[in-house]
Amino acid sequence: MAEKRDYYEVLGIQKGASEDEIKKAYRKKAREYHPDLHPDDPSFVEKFQEVNEANEVLSDPEKRARYDQFGHAGVDPSYGGGAGGMDGFSGFGDMGDILESIFGGGFGGFGGFGGGASRSNVNAPRRGSDLQESITIAFLEACHGVKKDIHINRMTVCDACNGSGADKGTTSEICPDCQGRGSIKVTTRSPFGMISSTKPCPHCGGKGKVIKNPCSKCKGNGRLRVQKTVSVDIPAGIDDRQTIRLSGQGDAGINGGPAGDLLLTVSVKSHPLFTRDGYDIFCEIPVTYAEAVLGAEITVPTIDGNDVKYNIAEGTQSGTQYRLKGKGVKKLNRPERGNQIVRVYVEVPKNLSKKQKDLLKEFEASLSEKNYAKRQSFFEKLKAKFDL
Repeated sequence: MAEKRDYYEVLGIQKGASEDEIKKAYRKKAREYHPDLHPDDPSFVEKFQEVNEANEVLSDPEKRARYDQFGHAGVDPSYGGGAGGMDGFSGFGDMGDILESIFGGGFGGFGGFGGGASRSNVNAPRRGSDLQESITIAFLEACHGVKKDIHINRMTVCDACNGSGADKGTTSEICPDCQGRGSIKVTTRSPFGMISSTKPCPHCGGKGKVIKNPCSKCKGNGRLRVQKTVSVDIPAGIDDRQTIRLSGQGDAGINGGPAGDLLLTVSVKSHPLFTRDGYDIFCEIPVTYAEAVLGAEITVPTIDGNDVKYNIAEGTQSGTQYRLKGKGVKKLNRPERGNQIVRVYVEVPKNLSKKQKDLLKEFEASLSEKNYAKRQSFFEKLKAKFDL
């Protein structure tokens, strides 16, 4: 029997791969080796099972740590007694469990212990695969919500055979080799004696049934990959890189099983005026030097499309922030909204005429010393600190 491949090699990733890299690699390999996409090649059943086994271990931090330290023995429950060979076995009953975990089936040899091969019902309904798609929307569409149509390619039940895979007027038959079990028993000689294990039936590809007259439309698969338009209600308040789950919009199930889901990741474009932090909206508004000094009523645009009048205080400094309560983004699935934070900055006038410059100098000369008290105090402390 061939030795088990390294799980990292199975998924095509490096040993230090992140959880996200493992997840992406598994999805890619699962799609590549899915038996339903290769109905005429039984070898893909084993490849698909190998990919699932590797993912089950590497996606679990505890199992992965044991695997990284001890290899396959670290994640095989039958090795729990010890790491020093036969000393860890509590009896021949445990040996049967170990052999079953190694060879994947029941055993008819080795001292008479062992049982029948465990197998799942290959004809049981199975859930369809989830699909992943992405969509890009405008900033204000994310703030207020929007309805979008997206085009996806999904597996759907063949309308010509209603998912049976058999041509009209015919039916599938129980596989004569495995009698509908989907697996066959193989007996091999080992140092422990004669060992019986199970493997997917090569005649039916592990399906338990054969179709002598396959459907001409789906080629006996029972499902077809078609393009479908899905209308999506994107809720108000959705943020960049958030994902919406659309139940039942993934691939159709197998043997009458339920459809998978569609996972839609939303990307949000930037806006020339507004930025967002959580449910709060931020914007910057310029004010003139005179408005900052004397105070003024300014006009503030909002994400609602209407302008709001706001009075800034006399002596407003550049960088001062004001809050417009309830003018932010609507919270997901809640009636409340965030706030809008308005940051004002003072525009320093340029290209002044001589008269304007003279007036400013006259204005500056008229200021009392207390206007410079803070600045003078700052410089005095600075000089004292560095002995200037």
